[in-house]
Formats: sequence, C-alpha cells, structure tokens
Amino acid sequence: MVIAALARRQKRTAQLLKVRFYSAAKWNAACCLNQAAPRTNPLQTPRKNLLATALLGIAWTVSVALGLRILFNYETTPGQIGAVPPAWPSASKIGRSNDRPTLVMLAHPRCPCTRASISELAKIMARAQGRMDAYVLFFKPRQSGAAWEDSALRGSAAAIPGVKVLSDVDGVEARRFGAETSGHTLLFDRDGGLLFSGGITQSRGHAGENAGERAIVSMVNNQPSARASTFVFGCSLGNRSQLGDKARCLK
Repeated sequence: MVIAALARRQKRTAQLLKVRFYSAAKWNAACCLNQAAPRTNPLQTPRKNLLATALLGIAWTVSVALGLRILFNYETTPGQIGAVPPAWPSASKIGRSNDRPTLVMLAHPRCPCTRASISELAKIMARAQGRMDAYVLFFKPRQSGAAWEDSALRGSAAAIPGVKVLSDVDGVEARRFGAETSGHTLLFDRDGGLLFSGGITQSRGHAGENAGERAIVSMVNNQPSARASTFVFGCSLGNRSQLGDKARCLK
C-alpha cells in the first residue's frame, strides 16, 4: 500500500509539473508576441500631417506668385505701334481743325482695356477747356450690322463733351494713322504737324495720371512737354479686326 501511495503521489507531481510548464511556455509566447509587435509613435502622424500641410502651402504660394507675375507682365506689356506719319495723313477722311489742335483716338468697341483710355480722354477734354477738337474712331467690320455699334464703350465716348465718335470701317483710318493697338491717341497741331503719339494709360486697363495725359494737356495749353510719345496699352486692333467679337483680352 505504501508503494501504491508513492506511485500515485509521483504521478500527481508529474501532472502538476506538466501544467506549470505549459502555462509558463504560453506566457513566454505571449510576451514574445508583445515584444515583436511594432510600437506606434504618437508624434509620427501629426508630423506627417504637418509636412503635407507645409507642402500644400508652398505649392499654393508658388501658384499665386506665378499667376500674379503673368498678370503683371500682361498688364505692363505695350501693344504694337505702326508707321505713324509725321503729319496729318492726306488720305484721311476725317476733318482736321485749322485753328486749334486735333486729337484722334483709334479704338475697338469690344476692347475692355480701352475703358480706361476713354476715362482718361474725358479728363483731358475737361482740362483742355475747348482748346482742341477730338475724335474717337471705332473699328467696324464692313459686314457688321447696327448692333456692332451699340456698345457701352462707344456710348461712354459719345457722352464726353467735345468728342465726335465715328466708325472706322475695316480699320482704314487706323492704318492711315499707324495705329495697331486700341487706345492709340494722336495729337496734331493746327497746321497738321504731329505733336504726340501714344497711349494715355500707365498700363493695360488702368486709369490714373500718366505721362500721355500730362503731355497732351501741356501741349494743348501751350506749355512745354517732356514727352512726345508713350507706349500704348490695349488690345490689338489687327487681331480684333480679323477675329471680330470673338477676340477677348484678360480684362
């Protein structure tokens, strides 16, 4: 009986050891798995978001700067000027005054940039106080109807006291005066000599005091002028003559 009791005790001890060994092995395996699992850095995700935001901000800044540069170049790039005659063209059908200076502006009725030129012309006429005659010749395609001449720009020019508005069919008069850009303004003395040729805005579509306006006002009032010519800022009369109302500028 003693031997049997010892045998049972040894068997029970073996079973307990087996259970303890299995539990230890399972615990070690779990620890290994926990150690092998990657640890996430709580600062890693915010850093990625911050980097993405910074890159987007840089891209936006570069895009805005590039857009402003393109717009600045467009607004400050002058238009073409043709062969301007040194005296009133003999072939012109426009009546020139023999007792005072005569101003001629060539324009396109669908050019938004020329709104500023018309605005400056109104200021010039107010300061000239009737000492000169003035014409605004608007380009008109030969095949166009009456609706072509019904534009706000033409109406604004016609509303200026002392300004006569005429149609320049197919740009014939513009070529005689050497104008290739809408807003080109010329001033001739009473003998037909050219006094001034150029634009009366500082840049494309921007009204305000400018060298062309000062020069014309000085000449009309018999005062010396430092400028006899300036750049012309506006839409191309040639392109718009070919494309009609389909031609657009950025204004």
